[in-house]
Order: sequence, then structure tokens, then C-alpha cells
Amino acid sequence: MSAVSAPPPPAGPVQAGRRVMLLQGLMGPFFQRLGKGLRKAGHEVFKVNFNGGDRAYWGLPNGIDYKGTLADWPATFAGLLTRHRITDVMLFGDCRDHHMGAVEMCRAHGATVWVFEEGYVRPDWVTMENGGVNGHSQLSRDPQWYRDRAAQLPPVPQHRKVPSSFRRRALQGLWYNTADVLTRWRYPGWETHRPWHPLVEGVGWARKLMRRDERRAQGEALLARLQDERAGYYLFPLQLDSDAQIRLHSPFAGMIEAIKLVLQSFAAHAPADSRLVVKEHPLDNGVRDWQLETADLARRFGIADRVDYLAWGDIEAIAEGALGMVTVNSTSGTLALARGVPVVVLGKAVYGLADLTFQDGLDRFWTEAAPPDAATFAAFQRVLIDQCLIPGGFFSDEALDKVVTHAIARFEGRPLMPD
Repeated sequence: MSAVSAPPPPAGPVQAGRRVMLLQGLMGPFFQRLGKGLRKAGHEVFKVNFNGGDRAYWGLPNGIDYKGTLADWPATFAGLLTRHRITDVMLFGDCRDHHMGAVEMCRAHGATVWVFEEGYVRPDWVTMENGGVNGHSQLSRDPQWYRDRAAQLPPVPQHRKVPSSFRRRALQGLWYNTADVLTRWRYPGWETHRPWHPLVEGVGWARKLMRRDERRAQGEALLARLQDERAGYYLFPLQLDSDAQIRLHSPFAGMIEAIKLVLQSFAAHAPADSRLVVKEHPLDNGVRDWQLETADLARRFGIADRVDYLAWGDIEAIAEGALGMVTVNSTSGTLALARGVPVVVLGKAVYGLADLTFQDGLDRFWTEAAPPDAATFAAFQRVLIDQCLIPGGFFSDEALDKVVTHAIARFEGRPLMPD
């Protein structure tokens, strides 16, 4: 059996426009909508489906089913680049196993790589960067470079918030994983970058959906208590345990190691009258009970009465009142910086710069951290918007329409348009 099931290569000369290949996107319709938009703009679009979830969310012409192994993928992908005369490759997350091999082949073949991710600046922005993101980004590490570059740029176009639905996120994850499980026979070589079986992940999402009202009530009660008591607290937003930003761009093998380090440091060095709020990631699948594991560690370090767990809530509101934010390398860090909240980074992050984040380690952060330099952050944000951010989001029709429109504009070299 052939590793690739694909349409025949196009005949004749290359048509006007570019020839784009999409790899894996989010568990949802983003890449399908992007493909439609690119086709409407006159570009030829292909899509590689690695499993049934990818296929279920495509449904357009030029779908390519890859049925081979991870080991065979780079050579097969190189053949696809040549066969279909691909000029550009788009993917979500450059650290997935299949994507890392693809990026290397794109460099060898001269194809431009466009990497999507959650926005470096949140909310309502999406990262669309050439070559790589986060730890693989080519952005400068020199704060002065951002100040100099920003001084040459015009003001940011008007920008409005976009809606986002947790229910939509969860249902898309359930549908993707169901389609994956039911069609495993079709993709015998598929190996997911995620550590859980899709059925396990699906059960986790279903459990979160069923407990949504309970979790919302608990979150609202905690936020109200913190506000009423005017307690001084630090914020630690969790990241996804399977996230490559943890596995490849931090010193941790998983989030439990980061939680242990942060709680232990907080117990030993934070002011005795301060609290620590551990915030669950909104896209966590619920497979691991982070609230229980956090509580167990807090008891071990003797700070059970000073650690709160926020399973649901607006991170903007909780970050606004924080004494500081501790993060591995979450994009939530820029949300705190934008509000003048001190931030310390435990891994590699594009915003982990002098003048923005605390540079002297976690233990000293609790008592010595100072707010970011506002002018440097404004320059940093302005350059990011110029270089690698587009307005929009992934979890509502309005958000998807916006991000697709601006992604195509950025792809074609047109400036961002005001909302």
C-alpha cells in the first residue's frame, strides 16, 4: 500500500498565484477556511491529512492522505514538494514531530514556511511567523532593536476583540478525536504527538463539559473572594502538558515538574502574607486532575492555606490584580506585561527580554520583581504586530473570518486592515 493517497499532479504550466501546502492545523475548521480563502484569492492549495480528524475537517479538493510512518515522512514530503511545485507550506505549531521534519525539507527545497500559533500577544491576536515560532523564532533578543524598529512604524490599525467559545473548543476536540479513532485503519502509520489515546482525551473533554457549570461557579467564587479580601497574590498560568513549548523550550519534561518548582520556591521565598493562584489552561483536556496534584504539592510544602486553584475564569481579570506572574513561556506573559505586571519566565519565550521580564531567577522574583518598562513593551508589541501577528482567533465564526482574512493579506504582502 502506498504511503500517500493523493490527487494527480497538475498538468501544464504553474497557474498565477502561489502553490500552498497545509499540514496539520488545530482540531477544528481553521485550515479548511484558510484553504477556501486562499483558493478564492487565486492560489492553488493542497492539504496533507495524517489521520481521520484532519480529513474530517478538510473536505476540500487536493486532500492528500499520508498513510506512512514518521520515519518515512521527510522523504515522502520532499517528493510532494517537488511533485506539486509547492512554494509555501503552512502549519500550526512547528514542534510537532511531522512538522519538524517538514520544516527541514522546506529549507532544503526553498519553500517558505508559515507557522501559526496562539498569539504572542493576547487576546485576539494569532501568531503567523516565517520559519518558526517561540524558541525557534528569529526575532531579536535585544530590547533596543525593538525600540529602534518601532520608532519607524506607523500606529497600529484599529483592533476589536473577537468572541471565543469554550463549548465550541471542546466539541471540536471531541469530533476530531472521534474521527481519528474510527479511521485508524486508514492511517496505519499515524503516530500522534500527543501523549494520550484519543478516546482517553475525548473522555476528558466530555467530563469538562459536564462539569462546566460547577467549575464556572467555583471560579467566580474564588475571583470574588480575592477581590473582597484584597489579598496580594501571584499568578501561575498552567500550560498544556503535551505542549512542545514545555517539552522542547523549557527545562521541564512536563507541567508537574514546573508546578513543583514554583510551589517549592513560593513556600521558601514569597512574602508570608501573599497567595499563589494556579490557573488551569482553558484548552486542557481534563485527563489529569491538576487541581488535585496542585493541592497535594501545596500540602507537602506547607502552603495549602495559601494556594488557590482557578479552573475557570478570565485570565485578563485575574492578571490585572496580580503582584506578579510566573510562567514557563506562556503567551499569557505578554498579557501581564501589557498591564504593567512583573513577569518571570522559566523557559524560552520571545518576550523573555531584559527591560521586560525579571532576569534574576524565580527565588528572588517574589520579593524583588519590578514592573516592565512600558515604553519597551509598547515597542515590542508594535514590532510583533508588524512582523508576525494578525488579528483574530479560532473559536467563533467571527474570529475565524477575521484571522483568515488577515492571514491571506499577510501571506500576499498586504498591510493589516482596520476592523
